[in-house]
Order: sequence, then structure tokens, then C-alpha cells
Amino acid sequence: MAVELSFCVVNTEQRELLLRGLDAIARERAGLPYATEVLVLDNASRDGSATAARQHPAVTEVVEPAERRGKAENDSELLQRAKGRFALLLNEDSELLPGATSALHAALSARPRAGAAGAALLRPDRTPQPSAWRFPDPLTALLTLLQLHRLLVVQSRGGAVREVDWAQSAALLVRRDAAAAIGWLDPAFFVYSDEVDFCKRLRLSGWSVLHVPHARAIHHEQLSTGAVPARRIVELARNRERYMRKHHSAAAAVAVRGLTALTYAGRAAAALALPGHEPRRYWRHVTATIAPHRGEGLREAAAAFNRAARR
Repeated sequence: MAVELSFCVVNTEQRELLLRGLDAIARERAGLPYATEVLVLDNASRDGSATAARQHPAVTEVVEPAERRGKAENDSELLQRAKGRFALLLNEDSELLPGATSALHAALSARPRAGAAGAALLRPDRTPQPSAWRFPDPLTALLTLLQLHRLLVVQSRGGAVREVDWAQSAALLVRRDAAAAIGWLDPAFFVYSDEVDFCKRLRLSGWSVLHVPHARAIHHEQLSTGAVPARRIVELARNRERYMRKHHSAAAAVAVRGLTALTYAGRAAAALALPGHEPRRYWRHVTATIAPHRGEGLREAAAAFNRAARR
């Protein structure tokens, strides 16, 4: 039987979360009426993730690059290796809830010009997490500064399948023909904004992107916590800038940089008076946004890791 859907998981040093996610995939596969496969790409982890994945009964193949690479490059490799008509991109920190795969598959199958469909993401406490948005531009940055983003920028609302600008790749079902037609994900985006650029190019090529609220996944998202390594924040700001300069003008990129820095500065000030908030984290976003090419990001950290591994 031909493979209809490929589960594609990229993991970096998250063995326990990876195993939890694979258990969820195994439960999903048991109820699907079509053939599936599970591909895991382990990104040069040192915590036994690759061995654990090979031993998991749900896994079809484990891919082990020789060196640590970026998320967009790794997702693209899995999309090209996949045999399914559809490929479900998953982070290692994504845990599918029952019925998520069927809901995503039904949404894409019913809409031949839909190139991708994103799940509704939940925090570990099961509260909703924004998972689809309008494309970044000066207007969305201004709306966010004015605290209107929940109403006018976030698009993961309502109970029906809807078209959106872009959906997060933590749990994103992709039509492989559409991905191939636009040249997969752009490896220039090491991590962050890679799915924004991917969805933008899908939309420019005539494909739509969907948000599917009945497909749910728990996302143990790392940027939402206080203990965020500075290099993650640098990489986030750097690739926001890369997206703006790729799809908009230099002036628009400068405008977004200024408006976003003001937004984070306001959050840093508010955090001084709010319990449970860390002003320093927001201020790191301010400095990284103003000067996105300064400091060490995840790309430099991976390069240093690879140099040490070669030695």
C-alpha cells in the first residue's frame, strides 16, 4: 500500500520530549485508515536521542546528519525523503492529541489548492497558544505595539477551518507537491521565520494555508519561558529581519525593527510591576531587535558545536 502520510520529526537534544511525541504518533497511527511512516531526523544530539528513536516501535527511519544543522534545512531533507502525499512536520516538543492527524488530513484533502494546514497549539497546561498569524509587516508591528495583535494579527481563532497567512511549523501538515513546487524551505533561515517564509512563498505561488482548530497539539515552546538562552533571542530577531528584507523593502525592515523594539521595551517596563515576569528577558529582545546581526545566534552555536565535534 502506498504511503499516504509521513510523520517528519526533527530533534535536537530533547530525548524525553521526543519519546513523548513518538508515543503520541503511535497512538495516532493506530486509528488511521491509510498507510503512514515515521521519519526522525536527529540533529547531532548527545543525549541518546537517535538510539532511543531507533528503538521506538513507531519509527520507520532515523536520519543522522554528520553535523548539526538548521531547522529549515532539516525539514526540507525530511520532506524530500518522505514517501507520503502529505508530510506532517513536527518539532520534538510537539505532542499530537487524539484525532489531530485525521483533522489535518481531512482539511487538506478537501481543498486541492491548500498547500499546508496547521494545528491549534496548546501550552502544557492545555490553554490555547497562538499558532497562526498575519504576515509580518509594518502594519502588524504597529498593531502589536498598540496591543491590538490578539484581535487583528493572531488568526488562530474560531471553531472552523479557515485560511490564514501563516501557521507555525510545530505541527504543520504539508502537501509535498506544493512544497516541491516552491523549492522546499529556505535554508537561509536557520530557525525561526522559516515557516513564515515558506507560507509566504506558498501564497505567492497560488496555494492557501489553513488553520485547523480541531487538530490540536501540545507545544512545549521554549521561547515562552523565562530561562531563554540569549542566542535563541538573537536568532529570532535575525530571521525576522531576514524575512522583512527578503519580502519587503529595507525601509519596511527598519520600521518593523523600531516598532518591535518599542513593543518589547513596553513589556520590559510592565514586567517590573508584574509578578512572575522577567524584565531582563524582554530587554534582551529589545537589544537583539535593534541590532539583529550582533551577538551569537543558534547558527554560530551550531558551527562551534560542529568544530568541537570534528576536533
